[in-house]
Amino acid sequence: MAVPRQLPNAITIARILCAPVFLWMLLADGGADGPLRWWAAVLFIVAIATDGIDGYIARRYEIVTDLGKLLDPIADKVLTGFAFIGLSILLELPWWVTIVVLIREVGITVHRLVVASDHVVAAAWMGKLKTLAQSVALSLALLPLASVVGDWIVWVNIVTMWIAVILTIASGIDYVVTEIRGARRSRASRP
Repeated sequence: MAVPRQLPNAITIARILCAPVFLWMLLADGGADGPLRWWAAVLFIVAIATDGIDGYIARRYEIVTDLGKLLDPIADKVLTGFAFIGLSILLELPWWVTIVVLIREVGITVHRLVVASDHVVAAAWMGKLKTLAQSVALSLALLPLASVVGDWIVWVNIVTMWIAVILTIASGIDYVVTEIRGARRSRASRP
């Protein structure tokens, strides 16, 4: 079966375009636990879940591109960044959490774009684990589950959010250390 070469990148771009729609849905009714909140959460979950689909298609059909390696983490950061910002606007998440996450995400994204002409930095395992933890924590925060299953879910969300924040910081440090080591090796190998 022939798969269009740009299908994974098209899925990634669609994820990026979903982010402002998701944010509007989340904020439209002030974050009330009504239908828009549920739809916003579902849109976020579907959009973030397609991260695995575009990557799978690209690897399965050997159509991995440098553009895809660059856009894929940007799509994750746009979606999760909008979710963090939206939850903080609604005062459901402390702004310090959003600021810490955004500093890490924007900093690494800017670095990736700066070095893109030299080399493309693909997501490392710790970055992927961080994205997974953020996705789970944000999904739990976005879904108004307390009204359905009880307040205990709030504590589950607090724990998952702390895990996501810790992994965000740790993966940022890992990224910086890996890039510094790579730069040193590159300088050492030059004649």
